[in-house]
Amino acid sequence: MTNENIGTPDQLKDPNYEIPMGPRTALGIQHVLAMFASNVTPSIIIAGAAGFAFGGEDMVFLVQMAMLFAGIATLFQTIGVGPVGARLPVMQGTSFAFVPIMIGIVKTSGMAALFGAVIVAGLFHACLGSIIGRIRHWFPPLVTGIVITAIGLYLLPVGIKYAAGGAAAFQMNAPEWGDFSKWGLALVVIFVSLGIKFFTRGTMSSAAILVGLIAGYIVGYLTGAVNLGGVSKAAWFAIPQPFKYGIEFSAYAIIGMCLMSIVSAIETVGDISGIAKGGANREATDKELAGGTYADGVGSFIAGLFGGLPNTSFSQNVGLISMTGVMSRSVVTLGALFLVACGLIPKVGAVVAAMPISVLGGGVIVMFGMVVSAGISMLADVNWNRRNMIILAMSMSIGLGLQAVPKSMQHLPDSLEMLMVSGLLPAAAIAVVLNLLIPEETD
Repeated sequence: MTNENIGTPDQLKDPNYEIPMGPRTALGIQHVLAMFASNVTPSIIIAGAAGFAFGGEDMVFLVQMAMLFAGIATLFQTIGVGPVGARLPVMQGTSFAFVPIMIGIVKTSGMAALFGAVIVAGLFHACLGSIIGRIRHWFPPLVTGIVITAIGLYLLPVGIKYAAGGAAAFQMNAPEWGDFSKWGLALVVIFVSLGIKFFTRGTMSSAAILVGLIAGYIVGYLTGAVNLGGVSKAAWFAIPQPFKYGIEFSAYAIIGMCLMSIVSAIETVGDISGIAKGGANREATDKELAGGTYADGVGSFIAGLFGGLPNTSFSQNVGLISMTGVMSRSVVTLGALFLVACGLIPKVGAVVAAMPISVLGGGVIVMFGMVVSAGISMLADVNWNRRNMIILAMSMSIGLGLQAVPKSMQHLPDSLEMLMVSGLLPAAAIAVVLNLLIPEETD
């Protein structure tokens, strides 16, 4: 199938052009495959941080909500409601950026406080749509690169613990933690993912991590590591249940989530700009940027009401649009409808949640490593003068240092301590403030 078969070059650059249903379905599923693993992984991590049984009912529910509200948030972007939505092919999914903060909230304040913070931060995020253009200069490549690198570095130990047998087994000092039966499954995922990524093209290459997870899942099933008992118990259809875990409003949890919403909004602005440039060879309009930010926030707000985590635009799907040259939002709309359908079928969530934790660990290592690489790639474009080196040094040394030695903040109130030892918020705050305060060096 070539692009000439589905439309002229000018038609394919038009977001409102509807390509034939056959190619539309194939391209829509391609978008889902590219983002699926990254979308459900944060929910599994948060379920683990909350102490839920791996593969249990609560984890199934969170995975189900991740699929459902990624689809709904994407529909806000592609179809739009009033000023909400970029009306471009923007694929939404659960954001990794919030994971370090959410882990701390869940461990210190519980799930009710987490979803209270998601709801308030979603509204705050939506409000950013009216000012996003005026604060973009707060996040040049230097600051954005520091933040994204810090996210990846914070999460890498999570991947290692999962690959070796899980955080719970690590804490209990289980004798089987770290043995080859665990690492073997993780290595299957890593090697298959890398092989698919570099030795295939098109859809397979875009879905490399998902293919790796499927391969690890199959090997886990053959070796008896997969327990499908939860799949048989799961229903074929279920309506989302609002406030399943209750709702509480913790000031520090809300502050942390709102601060990360600013970072997420800037990421969305960058993705929408990339879609407009890569798909239509033009700059994104102010209306598209504002609408996309509104959709980010509204999607996250509604997700929080029903047990879903914050959503943001997915950068890997931006690359797909540049690669295929198809700008039609009907393609991503169809992918969103597929996600909504999966989110209403708990058995799909149960199959995902039955994945052995070591298999997930292999995928997480690759995903979080790619997050670090994306941050370093952004930093590569920075002019490394004395000013910028100082900003990087102070941000990373204090942010990651506090994370490595959490007891250094033990005399703070629990909630404030959680924010300080997250590593991410101190690094981001220091980078933003120093970038605004230290004058640019002149040659």
